[in-house]
Amino acid sequence: MSLNHVRPWRNIYRRKSRQIMVGNVPVGGDAPISVQTMTNTLTTDVAATVAQVDAAAEAGADLVRVSVPDEASSKALKEIIKEVAVPIVADIHFHYKRGIEAAEAGAACLRINPGNIGDETRVKEVIKAARDHDCSIRIGVNAGSLERHLLEKYGEPCPEAMVESGLEHIRILEDNDFHNFKISVKASDVFLSAAAYQGIAEATDAPIHLGITEAGGLVSGTIKSAIGLGNLLWMGIGDTIRVSLSADPVEEVKVGYEILKSLGLRHRGVNIISCPSCARQGFDVIKTVEALEKRLEHIKTPMSLSIIGCVVNGPGEALMTDVGFTGGGAGSGMVYLAGKQSHKLSNDQMIDHIVEQVEAKAEQIEAEKAASDQAAE
Repeated sequence: MSLNHVRPWRNIYRRKSRQIMVGNVPVGGDAPISVQTMTNTLTTDVAATVAQVDAAAEAGADLVRVSVPDEASSKALKEIIKEVAVPIVADIHFHYKRGIEAAEAGAACLRINPGNIGDETRVKEVIKAARDHDCSIRIGVNAGSLERHLLEKYGEPCPEAMVESGLEHIRILEDNDFHNFKISVKASDVFLSAAAYQGIAEATDAPIHLGITEAGGLVSGTIKSAIGLGNLLWMGIGDTIRVSLSADPVEEVKVGYEILKSLGLRHRGVNIISCPSCARQGFDVIKTVEALEKRLEHIKTPMSLSIIGCVVNGPGEALMTDVGFTGGGAGSGMVYLAGKQSHKLSNDQMIDHIVEQVEAKAEQIEAEKAASDQAAE
């Protein structure tokens, strides 16, 4: 029996959207919410861009976006796509020919901005290239680059203007019998973004790409994204997400997964439950968690680990985690396995021992999953 069945207040009922394919990644429908990031290397530096794409994919990115600002970048994109395993989204602004070139280069998706891609004739040419090369499209509406006629109509960027922009572009795609698209309506303002996304979610069944654009640095951007994306995801809105941070793209992927994990929408790697520490702690909780986060980055199997400094909440938290450690006295604490007390352990052995226990549990979970899959066949 699932936890959500036992506790219905945990349920999130996702908005019903149609499903599209971005390369081999399904987006929308009942597909898992995919996590994206974007490279910040020069696209013409093929080696550096490939390395960044690979690092993002290793961190769990399902899709990676690459900017294509000029013809040299279009040529480089073709080489990049040949060398990476994750589907590539080509980021297109200002020049429609870059979109055509990116589709020809093998991009899985074209991100085009209605505010700067050009008139309907040019958009039609991009649509044709996308259709000819089995490439999806993301309509990327941005509050900072709305069309002039909408700014004149509404006076400023607002949810209504952003939704109207998105629907105008949807009409162009659908009038050309192109339905392999998703849409985003991003702003750096959380309130503006949330209202625009709610409006577009009601107006179309297209898959939705969520993001708070230009959110800021690692800490401030994470908080802004968690509030904005978290609330929308809680409402069931969103089929793929990108956390926009002035930071390493790998950090964007990590934050994206943490947001999804906190809502029970996606699970990957070790979910560490730890206390903020206080005078009662039986060991240095902060340094221990910091070390464990680094030592356990290679674990992709979904599982939980509790690291609690004392016995006030430690035993209770450990009851609900796969592996746990609760601080005690005299330089030692208690190890919990599968929610039960297992054995005492000295603090100086704790980190290595917990890593061993987590790795062993991950192997067990994967073995059980493989056996179950084999039996189902």
